[in-house]
Amino acid sequence: MPDETAGARRRTGTGIALALALVLAAVLVTGWPDGDDGARGDDCRPRTVTSWSPDDTLTAEFARYGDDPGRTDDWTGGDGTHSVRLPDGRLLWLFSDTYLGRVHRPPNPVGESYAWRDTAAPLVRNSGVLMRDGRLEGTLPAPLFPDPAPDRWRWPVAARVEPRSPGSAEQVLRVLLWVRDSAQPPWIYGMPTATEVATLSLPGLRLESVVTVLDQQGVADPSRRVLFGTTLVEEDGWTYVFGGDDGRPAARPASHAYVARVPEGGLADPAAWEYWNGSAWQTRARPRPVLGDGRRTGVGSAFSVVRDEGTYVLFTMAAGAEGLTTVASYWACSPTGPWHGPARRFTPALPQGGTAAYNPQTHPELSDDGRLVLSYDVNWLETAGAAGMLSRNVSLYRPRFVSVRLGPGR
Repeated sequence: MPDETAGARRRTGTGIALALALVLAAVLVTGWPDGDDGARGDDCRPRTVTSWSPDDTLTAEFARYGDDPGRTDDWTGGDGTHSVRLPDGRLLWLFSDTYLGRVHRPPNPVGESYAWRDTAAPLVRNSGVLMRDGRLEGTLPAPLFPDPAPDRWRWPVAARVEPRSPGSAEQVLRVLLWVRDSAQPPWIYGMPTATEVATLSLPGLRLESVVTVLDQQGVADPSRRVLFGTTLVEEDGWTYVFGGDDGRPAARPASHAYVARVPEGGLADPAAWEYWNGSAWQTRARPRPVLGDGRRTGVGSAFSVVRDEGTYVLFTMAAGAEGLTTVASYWACSPTGPWHGPARRFTPALPQGGTAAYNPQTHPELSDDGRLVLSYDVNWLETAGAAGMLSRNVSLYRPRFVSVRLGPGR
């Protein structure tokens, strides 16, 4: 995007809703690859959503914290919702573009009964908010991950606590980062540049280092650049890290999903990463899609994967027009597929008006008794007047939560 557009986005947040339109348009396609890393075990079986219900308690907790008028320098709204449980029991919530500042009580300046924020409220590229025993306690100094260069920023995605190095007794927090550059349209939400891994100390959460694990600047076509970290799954000493390319909507209406794996303790070591090349795991290989035919059905560019006993379950916004409102799921017996679906879909609640849901993320740390907690982000869909709407109604740019139960599928 031009320099002046990037500056305006930092000041007003206009680019947040503009980005949403393209993010929802770019889809990752579910296909049935020939290779399958690992045989299907007896504990792998088709899974689908059997029921869901709003989690009003979690949704209300973020509203309570964001609306607190006594806070002047912390989180009032954000998207890209990810979470990770820390060893001392705290839950760290990671957000991408984030509004800071103070929220004012209604009525707002145009007479509507919504809590509102100043149009000059600070917007930073990322943030971290701490929760203990279900209550949000405070925002870490933001941005948590500084911009690496002018007109280049970092969005945090999945994270996990792991040994500092394989076999080490010391634990650290590792956070996957997407690096994007300002660019001309259609890359108004940033051109994909690299995947990084940040290391933070525990328990203090001091940023120690940031390492590039996959630099994509050498890939000439930005739509074929792959960023990893939208979700991860731990199994048998490996961390499976999922990612995708953006797939320019005008040229190719569907993107692709990919998977890498890293031995426990090796996320910050680029040499430890292995990429699925279509038939085997290889280091320094060009990753090949595990999901997608590039044409028809698909999933949103931000998706989440969990393991339900022996089955991998993927949650995504549905393809097509339903991708603005509806969550779909897929299942597989291996991270590399083949993936089957879509299974049963559900439509979570949205505010009235021109709003949309996106970025469904699972939160296993909060799940129990067969209940899986899932968040989805909400934004104003129309680009015209987007910044004003996000300021006039703070609830439009905060996560909402649902509880999902899985059962037999087909």
